[in-house]
Amino acid sequence: MLKTNLGTAYPLGSTITKRGVNFSVAAPNAVRIELLLFEKENDCQPIEIIYLNKENKSGDYWHIEVEGVTIGSYYGYRVYELETVVGDNFNTESILLDPCARSIAGWDAFQRNPAQSNLLPNPSNCLKGVVCERAQFNFNDHPRPRHSWNNTIIYELHVGGFTRDLASGVTNEKRGTYLGLMEKIPYIKDLGITAIELLPVFSFDPSDSPFGLENHWGYSPINWFTPHQGFVSRAHPLTARDQFRKLVETCHDNHIEVFIDVVYNHTTEGNGDGPLLSWKGFGESSYYHINDKKEFLDVTGCGNTIAANEPIARQLILESLRCWANELGVDGFRFDLGISLSRGKDLAPLDFPPIFEEIESDPFLSEIKLISEPWDCGGLYRLADFPAQKISTWNGHFRDDLRKFWKGDKDTTWPLKDRLMGSPKIYKDNENSVKKSINFITSHDGFTLIDLVSFNKKYNLSNGENNRDGENHNNSWNHGIEGPTTKKYLNNIRSRQQRNLLTNLILTPGIPMMLMGDEVGRSQGGNNNTWCQNNSLGWMIWDQDSCDYQLRDFVKKLINIRKDLLAIFSPEKTHGLEPNRSKSAEGFWLQWHGVKVNAPDWSSWSHTICYSINQEDKGSAIWFGLNGYEKSMKFELPKPISSWVKVIDTSFLENHFNEKISNQHEVEIESRSLVLLMSKDFQESLTT
Repeated sequence: MLKTNLGTAYPLGSTITKRGVNFSVAAPNAVRIELLLFEKENDCQPIEIIYLNKENKSGDYWHIEVEGVTIGSYYGYRVYELETVVGDNFNTESILLDPCARSIAGWDAFQRNPAQSNLLPNPSNCLKGVVCERAQFNFNDHPRPRHSWNNTIIYELHVGGFTRDLASGVTNEKRGTYLGLMEKIPYIKDLGITAIELLPVFSFDPSDSPFGLENHWGYSPINWFTPHQGFVSRAHPLTARDQFRKLVETCHDNHIEVFIDVVYNHTTEGNGDGPLLSWKGFGESSYYHINDKKEFLDVTGCGNTIAANEPIARQLILESLRCWANELGVDGFRFDLGISLSRGKDLAPLDFPPIFEEIESDPFLSEIKLISEPWDCGGLYRLADFPAQKISTWNGHFRDDLRKFWKGDKDTTWPLKDRLMGSPKIYKDNENSVKKSINFITSHDGFTLIDLVSFNKKYNLSNGENNRDGENHNNSWNHGIEGPTTKKYLNNIRSRQQRNLLTNLILTPGIPMMLMGDEVGRSQGGNNNTWCQNNSLGWMIWDQDSCDYQLRDFVKKLINIRKDLLAIFSPEKTHGLEPNRSKSAEGFWLQWHGVKVNAPDWSSWSHTICYSINQEDKGSAIWFGLNGYEKSMKFELPKPISSWVKVIDTSFLENHFNEKISNQHEVEIESRSLVLLMSKDFQESLTT
């Protein structure tokens, strides 16, 4: 029998001590807990059962130090005489996964369906925690890039999907893994990206999906601390953290930040009929929103909602954030359905949610960038008044208004005006809206860019839900024929529209986010919800015959322009509208135009927007003309600081950059195209 000591309530989880390992877990309503130690990860019977009684409890936390235990030990818990809140489906013989485990074993034996029969014990198919190191990330050798918000360009990708395709050139053992992605960082750096945003890398349940399919995206967390085992090369529970660290080290060495999509709004345990794996067994009401009828409340669409207003749930979220930021080196977090974390008792929205106050005041997280979705599935949408000070938000209005304008809808120029400035009217802090607004046209959740201009409808039958899943209102347009076509004129229009949307995305104030593969024309065949498609629909494309390399070069050019002229295209504060109210050190200010200079047309039927960025009273540094009309149009030009040079014209499918124009007073823009003119002095300052 192993020698034990009382141990301490902190740190949570399993922690190496001088004498062995300290175990600590929250279980407010338990009267007795068993700590089970296993010799091998798939063993059904423990080699040691250690009993925790009242003397091992401090407040809501149970703790014990076990001597002789070390890194690599497998463990789980049994919780006894818990006063369950929901029904009587709790089984004290179930082996529970430590919610704070930093490593997980038992994947070969794990089965989700038996865990849903909560009245039966689960020793033959449970997951187990693994004692592991808690070393801090080596920031001395691999420091954070620390890009300012206005110098940040985000690329959203899926770790597994990015290198799963054979054409990626990654070896078989590394395809679809952290190490495989590491080999592709030079590609991402070459694009000019400054931050990658990874779809969920928390350990998740791939079997939480329709029969015969796989949960590919990973919005089904089993644990908030452990890197997903499915992304590990030559999988062993103790290698996951090391491999994830190596990925982050490589990114930092290439001046690329790493953001991760964190799912703190729900877990894979579902509602009262869902599996009993971890959180439920330690105290349902401590982690989930549950009403007086003992029902799980759901504003996430996944059966349950995390009660971030409860102190134990908040503590676990904070511990998880610190783990990823300080132990694994992550530079930023994107909160999936983040506004759901602001809900209090009975799901009432809180103006000062404690979880965001605690995150923003935590010194261990002070260097971290924070992003959130401002909506949840319960109808709460708080973009202008998101209840946090330092969190930037996905700006769905930017996406929708850009799509509508280039689709040719009416009543689009007036709202687009605000988006092109950085959405100052949406955000309360007008000057700093450019640091709040995450601008995007596409994301994992919806059509890819090429599909957006190729399909009017979604095609999600392969998801097994009779095409019911996925967004129905996409503001997409096929331009005359549904899906792929061999008609050259139609493909030309679609290519033009992709360039229009990408130009507005990258050269508009705010923080641009691109979707994996949009730069090379990656299609999902019209599927706008590939959450369960771990196949070519959900993977990055690398085959040369499939990739649009001209579009990729166009994107690289756009990013270089943005970086070379940050004060114009990505200012630290929104541009003023008068020369004497300029907010930039260089004296830049914005002026709206139409077919005639200083005569913008905001009418319902207008399909054109033009504007210039001027420098004090010297003249215009750049001029942008957007023609969403079905015919070409001529536009009068303002006076430039020096002669005009045409830098971008999306009507050319082959990349034509930096062309001198003979007519300095007027320019013609083809239908559904945009033109960027630049004063020669500024054009010559571009690095490419």
